[in-house]
Amino acid sequence: MDWKDKVVIVTGGARGIGAALVDLIVEEGGRAVVVSDRDAGAAQAVADIHGKASTKVVAMPADIADAAAVADLAHYAERTFGQVDIVCSNAGLMTDGGVEVTDEAWGLTWNVNVMAHVRIARAVMPGMIARGSGHFVNVASAAGVLTAPGAAAYTATKHAAVGLAEWMAITYGDQGIGVSVVCPGAVRTDMLAASLEVGNEGVRRVAESSVVMTPVDVARAIIDGVKADAFLITPHADTIKNTQRKWSDVDRWIRGMRSFLRVAA
Repeated sequence: MDWKDKVVIVTGGARGIGAALVDLIVEEGGRAVVVSDRDAGAAQAVADIHGKASTKVVAMPADIADAAAVADLAHYAERTFGQVDIVCSNAGLMTDGGVEVTDEAWGLTWNVNVMAHVRIARAVMPGMIARGSGHFVNVASAAGVLTAPGAAAYTATKHAAVGLAEWMAITYGDQGIGVSVVCPGAVRTDMLAASLEVGNEGVRRVAESSVVMTPVDVARAIIDGVKADAFLITPHADTIKNTQRKWSDVDRWIRGMRSFLRVAA
């Protein structure tokens, strides 16, 4: 799907990949972008940058962990611009730690990393089906096809996000709805910085042993992937190769990851 003249919602749009996406959608000639983030001031700041652009960029604060707020976001976009053509469900949460992490933290991670995709689809999908056109971009992670050492809840929920996107692509593809799932590796964002700051050694080792991309790099991959109607968007060149290596011999891959982490320690 081309971005030109499209109405787009970008969640988590105040910074990082989301903010970079807003910039590029404006460059692509989108008709309107609704920048959503729970940080209302930061979302408005992104919108203000594009105040003189031909693309209409507006801020709509929303906590994507709140079902009512997600529904309000979708309805606002449809009331204001008539329809929603593309949803970039980008907001996510990194929860460091393993099974010892509290049920509350696991629940919040599930709510943000999986249910936010479900809720925005639930709100926007009926209009897309009625028009026979639309595209969802669900931002997951390379952890959704591999793993994120030191982050069990993040890994599990990103796997679920990939599975959800696969289901959506199969279920709605014949109704004119495109679906892309984005699986970047290490990206220079506040999320990565926060994990490094709390001492997540697994994440540190991954970041040190791979290319750390910029948010603009990932956003460009998303723009190009949607244009190509690609399902799986992997900005890091080694993600597919590592995933293929994993599934060719999962036991060997698990042994290799154990060794990788022992070296990191």
